[in-house]
Amino acid sequence: MANTLDDLIDGARLLSDARAQLGTLVQALQAGIEALKADAMPEIRDAIADASEAWQDLEKAIQANPQLFVKPRTVASHGIVFGIEKGKGAIEFADPQKTCALIRRHFPDLADTLIVTREAPVKKAVAQLSVQQLRLIAATVIDSGDQVVIRPAPSDADKLVRALVRAELAEE
Repeated sequence: MANTLDDLIDGARLLSDARAQLGTLVQALQAGIEALKADAMPEIRDAIADASEAWQDLEKAIQANPQLFVKPRTVASHGIVFGIEKGKGAIEFADPQKTCALIRRHFPDLADTLIVTREAPVKKAVAQLSVQQLRLIAATVIDSGDQVVIRPAPSDADKLVRALVRAELAEE
Protein backbone atom coordinates (compact mmCIF):
# COMPACT_ATOMS: atom_id res chain seq x y z
CA MET A 1 0.00 0.00 0.00
CA ALA A 2 1.86 3.04 -1.26
CA ASN A 3 0.92 6.17 0.61
CA THR A 4 2.15 9.64 -0.03
CA LEU A 5 2.72 12.21 2.64
CA ASP A 6 -0.49 13.91 1.43
CA ASP A 7 -2.40 10.65 2.08
CA LEU A 8 -1.01 10.53 5.61
CA ILE A 9 -1.90 14.20 6.14
CA ASP A 10 -5.46 13.37 5.05
CA GLY A 11 -5.45 10.50 7.57
CA ALA A 12 -4.31 12.89 10.29
CA ARG A 13 -7.16 15.28 9.33
CA LEU A 14 -9.69 12.43 9.60
CA LEU A 15 -8.30 11.47 13.01
CA SER A 16 -8.39 15.10 14.13
CA ASP A 17 -12.01 15.48 13.00
CA ALA A 18 -13.02 12.24 14.74
CA ARG A 19 -11.28 13.36 17.95
CA ALA A 20 -12.93 16.78 17.75
CA GLN A 21 -16.35 15.11 17.45
CA LEU A 22 -15.54 12.81 20.35
CA GLY A 23 -14.28 15.76 22.39
CA THR A 24 -17.51 17.68 21.74
CA LEU A 25 -19.59 14.73 22.89
CA VAL A 26 -17.44 14.19 25.98
CA GLN A 27 -17.61 17.89 26.90
CA ALA A 28 -21.40 17.77 26.59
CA LEU A 29 -21.41 14.68 28.83
CA GLN A 30 -19.18 16.41 31.38
CA ALA A 31 -21.41 19.49 31.35
CA GLY A 32 -24.45 17.28 31.96
CA ILE A 33 -22.71 15.48 34.81
CA GLU A 34 -21.67 18.79 36.39
CA ALA A 35 -25.26 20.08 36.11
CA LEU A 36 -26.60 16.91 37.75
CA LYS A 37 -24.00 17.18 40.51
CA ALA A 38 -24.86 20.84 41.10
CA ASP A 39 -28.56 19.97 41.35
CA ALA A 40 -27.99 16.99 43.66
CA MET A 41 -25.26 18.38 45.94
CA PRO A 42 -27.51 20.31 48.37
CA GLU A 43 -29.59 17.17 48.98
CA ILE A 44 -26.44 15.01 49.22
CA ARG A 45 -24.90 17.42 51.75
CA ASP A 46 -28.09 17.27 53.84
CA ALA A 47 -28.06 13.46 53.69
CA ILE A 48 -24.40 13.40 54.75
CA ALA A 49 -25.18 15.68 57.69
CA ASP A 50 -28.16 13.48 58.71
CA ALA A 51 -26.08 10.29 58.47
CA SER A 52 -23.24 11.87 60.43
CA GLU A 53 -25.60 13.05 63.16
CA ALA A 54 -27.28 9.61 63.38
CA TRP A 55 -23.83 7.97 63.57
CA GLN A 56 -22.72 10.26 66.39
CA ASP A 57 -26.01 9.77 68.29
CA LEU A 58 -25.72 5.97 68.07
CA GLU A 59 -22.05 6.12 69.09
CA LYS A 60 -22.87 8.25 72.17
CA ALA A 61 -25.73 5.92 73.13
CA ILE A 62 -23.46 2.87 72.90
CA GLN A 63 -20.74 4.60 74.94
CA ALA A 64 -23.34 5.56 77.58
CA ASN A 65 -24.69 2.00 77.81
CA PRO A 66 -21.78 -0.49 77.63
CA GLN A 67 -23.67 -2.90 79.92
CA LEU A 68 -25.97 -3.73 76.98
CA PHE A 69 -23.02 -5.24 75.12
CA VAL A 70 -21.59 -7.85 77.49
CA LYS A 71 -22.92 -10.91 75.59
CA PRO A 72 -23.24 -10.51 72.67
CA ARG A 73 -20.79 -7.65 72.28
CA THR A 74 -22.24 -6.60 68.93
CA VAL A 75 -25.74 -6.59 67.47
CA ALA A 76 -26.82 -6.50 63.83
CA SER A 77 -30.01 -4.66 63.01
CA HIS A 78 -31.31 -2.83 59.93
CA GLY A 79 -28.09 -3.57 58.07
CA ILE A 80 -25.92 -1.98 60.77
CA VAL A 81 -23.62 -3.87 63.14
CA PHE A 82 -23.12 -1.96 66.36
CA GLY A 83 -21.81 -2.58 69.85
CA ILE A 84 -18.41 -2.87 71.47
CA GLU A 85 -15.38 -4.80 70.30
CA LYS A 86 -11.77 -5.06 71.26
CA GLY A 87 -9.63 -2.53 69.39
CA LYS A 88 -7.16 -4.01 66.94
CA GLY A 89 -4.41 -1.63 67.99
CA ALA A 90 -1.45 -0.58 65.92
CA ILE A 91 2.28 -0.95 66.21
CA GLU A 92 4.44 2.13 65.82
CA PHE A 93 8.19 2.49 65.69
CA ALA A 94 9.65 5.76 66.92
CA ASP A 95 12.94 4.88 65.23
CA PRO A 96 12.62 2.05 62.65
CA GLN A 97 16.40 1.72 62.26
CA LYS A 98 16.84 1.30 66.00
CA THR A 99 14.03 -1.27 66.09
CA CYS A 100 15.71 -3.22 63.28
CA ALA A 101 19.04 -3.14 65.13
CA LEU A 102 17.34 -4.39 68.31
CA ILE A 103 15.59 -7.18 66.37
CA ARG A 104 18.98 -8.25 64.95
CA ARG A 105 20.50 -8.21 68.44
CA HIS A 106 17.70 -9.93 70.39
CA PHE A 107 16.12 -12.14 67.68
CA PRO A 108 18.84 -12.84 65.09
CA ASP A 109 17.06 -16.00 63.89
CA LEU A 110 13.87 -14.02 63.18
CA ALA A 111 15.53 -11.01 61.56
CA ASP A 112 14.77 -12.19 58.01
CA THR A 113 11.11 -12.62 58.96
CA LEU A 114 10.70 -9.43 61.00
CA ILE A 115 12.70 -7.03 58.80
CA VAL A 116 11.93 -6.16 55.19
CA THR A 117 14.94 -5.42 53.03
CA ARG A 118 14.28 -4.20 49.52
CA GLU A 119 16.90 -3.06 47.10
CA ALA A 120 16.15 -1.97 43.54
CA PRO A 121 17.66 0.46 41.03
CA VAL A 122 15.96 3.84 40.67
CA LYS A 123 14.91 3.81 37.00
CA LYS A 124 14.64 7.58 36.61
CA ALA A 125 18.15 8.08 37.95
CA VAL A 126 19.60 5.19 35.95
CA ALA A 127 18.01 6.62 32.78
CA GLN A 128 20.31 9.64 33.14
CA LEU A 129 23.43 7.48 32.68
CA SER A 130 25.25 7.22 29.36
CA VAL A 131 25.02 4.09 27.22
CA GLN A 132 28.57 3.16 28.28
CA GLN A 133 27.66 3.53 31.97
CA LEU A 134 24.51 1.47 31.42
CA ARG A 135 26.61 -1.34 29.96
CA LEU A 136 28.87 -1.28 33.04
CA ILE A 137 25.89 -1.97 35.29
CA ALA A 138 24.28 -4.55 32.94
CA ALA A 139 21.34 -2.31 32.09
CA THR A 140 19.94 -2.02 28.61
CA VAL A 141 17.57 0.43 26.96
CA ILE A 142 14.70 -1.28 25.16
CA ASP A 143 12.30 0.09 22.56
CA SER A 144 14.55 3.06 21.79
CA GLY A 145 14.34 2.67 18.01
CA ASP A 146 12.01 4.50 15.66
CA GLN A 147 8.36 4.27 16.63
CA VAL A 148 5.13 5.58 15.15
CA VAL A 149 3.92 8.67 16.98
CA ILE A 150 0.33 9.85 17.02
CA ARG A 151 -0.17 12.44 19.73
CA PRO A 152 -3.01 14.95 19.88
CA ALA A 153 -2.34 18.52 20.84
CA PRO A 154 -3.17 18.92 24.54
CA SER A 155 -6.71 19.98 25.49
CA ASP A 156 -8.88 20.00 28.60
CA ALA A 157 -10.87 16.95 27.57
CA ASP A 158 -7.86 14.91 26.40
CA LYS A 159 -7.56 12.77 29.52
CA LEU A 160 -11.18 11.67 29.36
CA VAL A 161 -11.03 11.14 25.59
CA ARG A 162 -7.90 9.00 25.95
CA ALA A 163 -9.51 6.95 28.71
CA LEU A 164 -12.65 6.35 26.64
CA VAL A 165 -10.69 5.38 23.51
CA ARG A 166 -8.43 3.02 25.48
CA ALA A 167 -11.47 1.43 27.18
CA GLU A 168 -13.10 0.91 23.77
CA LEU A 169 -9.93 -0.63 22.34
CA ALA A 170 -9.56 -2.88 25.37
CA GLU A 171 -13.13 -4.17 24.90
CA GLU A 172 -12.41 -5.04 21.27
